[in-house]
Amino acid sequence: MTAHAGASPVPGAPALCARSLTKRFGQRVAVDRLDVDVPVGSFCGLVGPNGSGKTTTLRMAAGLQRPDDGRVWISGHDTWEQPGTVKALLGVVPDPMHLFDRLTAWELLGHFGELRGIDRGSVRSRSEELLGLLGLTDAAGTLIGGYSHGMRKKTALAAALLHRPAVLLLDEPFEGVDPVAAVTVRDLLSRYCAGGGTVVFSSHVMDLVERSCDHVVVVSDGRVLAAGPIDAVRGATTLEQAFIGMLGSAPADPAGLGWLDGSIPGSAVPDSRTGPV
Repeated sequence: MTAHAGASPVPGAPALCARSLTKRFGQRVAVDRLDVDVPVGSFCGLVGPNGSGKTTTLRMAAGLQRPDDGRVWISGHDTWEQPGTVKALLGVVPDPMHLFDRLTAWELLGHFGELRGIDRGSVRSRSEELLGLLGLTDAAGTLIGGYSHGMRKKTALAAALLHRPAVLLLDEPFEGVDPVAAVTVRDLLSRYCAGGGTVVFSSHVMDLVERSCDHVVVVSDGRVLAAGPIDAVRGATTLEQAFIGMLGSAPADPAGLGWLDGSIPGSAVPDSRTGPV
């Protein structure tokens, strides 16, 4: 159920499609004529170094930031020409997150459910399941302003999933989430994709993307370096090695920083045979 009548994916359209997407901040080009297609049902990692344009790309796709040039479609609908339809089809966890600190998690999800046009019984049952799975039940009656960063991330994800969107756009969803909860979140998103949903999430952690995704888009300086099934992009190597090769980055010169090799005055290196000094 959605809050916008007739909001449904266009058959055969990619979950996310961008053409010549461009954004400048002063003289700096953050996203540079970016073209990308993300197939329906993908668990897609948008990867790149810090400052590569990942967040700006997601914000433009979600309708949170207007591009200077180019177009982007969600499930076949233009983000800027059909904003109501796109918002009904999307679930978004932006960075920074915009949560209401003086609401509880129960109140926040109830508010989002009402905005989405979901009946109260469904909102309650879905909220119970999501908060329970994400380990937030005990804190759900307390103000969000007192939550840790990881708890806020999980609360934002619950709100994004509440209306069962066609596409999820998540900016660094695992940042600040503990390892046990990260596994739960990954399993939840995998189940969502198995049901036909599409996840696009940004990250610069190659190992996380490699363990989670079946599709990857590699960006640098606002441009796509590679995109496709993760096995095709990484080839016979790891995603991290393939990524470094695409960027042309070289390892640090081991001859540098020689001043770090000397002993710190007053310290002693433990003898491995005797244990700590």
